[in-house]
Amino acid sequence: MRHTLAFGVAVLVAALSAQPVRAADDGERVLSVAVSQSVDSLSPFLAQRLVAITVHRLIYENLTNYDVRDGRAIPGLATAWTSSPSKLIWTYTIRSNSRWSDGEPVTAEDAAWTFNTMMSDPRAATANGSFTANFRKVTAPDPRTLVIELKKPQATMLALDVPIVPKHQWEKVRNFSSFNNDQKFPIVGNGPFILTDFQVDRFIRLRPNKDFWRGAPHFDELVLTYYKDGDAAVAALRKGEVSFVPGLTPAQASALSRTERIKVNDAPGRRFLALATNPGARSQDGQRFGSGHRALLDPGVRKALFHATDRRTIVEKVFRGHAVEGAGYIPPRFTPYFWKPPAGQRIGYEPGKAAELLDQAGYRRKGNGKRRDKNGRPLEFRVLCHATDPNDKAIGRYLQEWWGRLGIGLQLDCRDNVSDPWLSGDYDLAFDGWSVSPDPDFVLSIHTCAALPATARDTGSTDNFICDRRFDELYAKQSVEYDAPQRAELVKKMQSRLYDTGYLNILAYPNAVEAYRTDQIASITTMPESGGNIWGQDGYWSWWSAKPAAGAGAGASGQPSAAAVLSGMGTALAGAALVAAVIGWRRRATADDRE
Repeated sequence: MRHTLAFGVAVLVAALSAQPVRAADDGERVLSVAVSQSVDSLSPFLAQRLVAITVHRLIYENLTNYDVRDGRAIPGLATAWTSSPSKLIWTYTIRSNSRWSDGEPVTAEDAAWTFNTMMSDPRAATANGSFTANFRKVTAPDPRTLVIELKKPQATMLALDVPIVPKHQWEKVRNFSSFNNDQKFPIVGNGPFILTDFQVDRFIRLRPNKDFWRGAPHFDELVLTYYKDGDAAVAALRKGEVSFVPGLTPAQASALSRTERIKVNDAPGRRFLALATNPGARSQDGQRFGSGHRALLDPGVRKALFHATDRRTIVEKVFRGHAVEGAGYIPPRFTPYFWKPPAGQRIGYEPGKAAELLDQAGYRRKGNGKRRDKNGRPLEFRVLCHATDPNDKAIGRYLQEWWGRLGIGLQLDCRDNVSDPWLSGDYDLAFDGWSVSPDPDFVLSIHTCAALPATARDTGSTDNFICDRRFDELYAKQSVEYDAPQRAELVKKMQSRLYDTGYLNILAYPNAVEAYRTDQIASITTMPESGGNIWGQDGYWSWWSAKPAAGAGAGASGQPSAAAVLSGMGTALAGAALVAAVIGWRRRATADDRE
């Protein structure tokens, strides 16, 4: 058996070595970024995962952008804006020096069509419908003027994170729920990059938009290369086959920090990691579905699980200090909105209190120490996790230990594809994480009743089926509040409400731990500019600003980029993954699986 296995590996390696390799054109400077997350859709009307949203920020412009220094609103496709005294009519001036990559001019009609399509077709509102739900009317009285009329004031009018698409290309689409924008290349856009090629779970290739109004990017090509295995991505970084790797584990970061020509960036993150409870999957028409555990409908049981989870140990042992202990829903990086429960409200690690709450809920220990309900059924939960994320697995093992002491059974249900059971409500708890933008409206909207799917057959924008009337009332108030301090207080009350319901236990705010090769990237902009992250920014600053080091690129170094290899290898990546599995590499994926 041992000889057969060795022979199989040798054959696979030989086969991979024999594959034709397409190197970048001589002298071309290729910026290759390792990613571990699958693209859910290249349609900005559908995409919710971070990797797809990152691509959309590169190929399409929003009306406004975020300042790289402090996150304030700055011009994007719109150069200026005004509002009526009532704040119900907003007028945007569309820049005159933006063109679609097929040569057509970008006009206000493109923006009006984008918003009107989202307003009239629920299938086009899947990803960002919360931004247009309050729009009454959108018009383009002339090519340079966009007018949005609101039903009531809306605080996000300078933070409409909606990619504007070319009307002349998209008006041909008949079904927005099935059109993924991935069959015809290059994709017509007006951002700093043009998407030229894409293969599922292999690569995304982009070229600079030479006519971008802010100036063209400095590299000749940007390639997002898919690695299911994080250790393989780090190995590729060491060999110079990729330029940048995000989402490092503490061990990887420590090793790379001692490696020549590699710089590790460790910055406060813009995302949270949570343990989410299935509150009973349901649709807006009242139909319930899925197989969530009924015990979790009891607030006392949810609170008991809070008390049975040691967040400090998770930060110290799993993240090894590269994270901050979780509290409220918004990470501390966003100071105006950050909330921590006061001492009297805080649910700390208190196993004794957890046991007391479980007893009160009717789940008492029996002869074998297992907790059972009144009908004798054991209290056991499934926790949905990412099969390739070591953090999920490590935290899951701690939960098995902590909850096991209380007589609770826990089964880790780790999968490559968590979306299917998540959307169908077939989980009890799940590891959850979202990246937060400077304006928190979107990540708040996914917990409103309006985000639930219309029917059990549809896909809503809900995160995990939360529908709480008090939360909705607060969301409605903050959405119309223009006074920044007052709005921040409402957002904090929303976080307090989420905390008290026990539906979400924010475990940690992981740092953005990433690394790049200094012999390929001479400089790159972080966000915020001082001590911020590179991957997953609110905007296109990192990849647009990145400057190649002297001699960078396949033509100069003699090293083909990983994406260049993939382009010629076809199905060879599957073989490479098999080799990785045979020799026992750990697999991991970004924790930003749900944006």
